[in-house]
Amino acid sequence: MSILIKPIITEKATMQSELLNAYAFEVNTKANKVEIKKAVEAAYGVSVEKVRTINVRPDRKTKFTKTGVQHGKTNAVKKAIVQLAEGETIDLYTNM
Repeated sequence: MSILIKPIITEKATMQSELLNAYAFEVNTKANKVEIKKAVEAAYGVSVEKVRTINVRPDRKTKFTKTGVQHGKTNAVKKAIVQLAEGETIDLYTNM
């Protein structure tokens, strides 16, 4: 089971990384905070102070088309905001 799926690079996440030294990741929905902390420390070689998690519910959409009513939804995801110790950083842009 892969814990870290991908880093989240948005304006809000970039602002958090500059001001609070916190980075956002999309993680496995079954992962807990301890597993996320160990995965980030192993992958990036940093020490993690705090982990906050967010479960994002799926969006449901309905379309009315010629063939009838179409129902669909997006996948549910879990986000983790990882706050690092003072003076440590993660460079997310090197592997792009």
